[in-house]
Amino acid sequence: MRRKIGKNLELFYINGFPFVNPKPRKMPHRVTIGVGGNLGDVRRRFKKLFFMLKSNRKVSIVSTSPILKNPPFGYEKQPYFFNAVLHLYTEMDPESFLEFCLKTEKRFKRLRTFKNAPRTLDMDIIFFDNKKIEKENLKIPHPKWKERDSVVIPLALTGDCF
Repeated sequence: MRRKIGKNLELFYINGFPFVNPKPRKMPHRVTIGVGGNLGDVRRRFKKLFFMLKSNRKVSIVSTSPILKNPPFGYEKQPYFFNAVLHLYTEMDPESFLEFCLKTEKRFKRLRTFKNAPRTLDMDIIFFDNKKIEKENLKIPHPKWKERDSVVIPLALTGDCF
């Protein structure tokens, strides 16, 4: 199912998006991630990602948003993006979780050709507990999350599930 919510914005509802886990496995850390992509069958890829995360013992899905289809920013001569937000529990620390995200992107054939380039899968850590981290390769909360419809809209549709 899909629903138009603005001139260039649509919500998609598929298996796993949205999702609320009535009994998530509690782990030491709460994390919110944004996922996105605009190459290939992104919605199908999101389903695979959902089931991969659901079966991973180091994370527990709390909830997911519907999928938002929205225009690209930065480099605009590319297809629209599909984006969603996931709330998770994890036993990993922020650096390990970042490494997990990067490996997952690679598993889904992510190539980093230039800034804001088209991609198969992008995973951004939006929040990690209530931590503030300022490292060269890791900034939490994500510095531009408030400016992006691709995060703000899905986040508003999941609420605070922790």
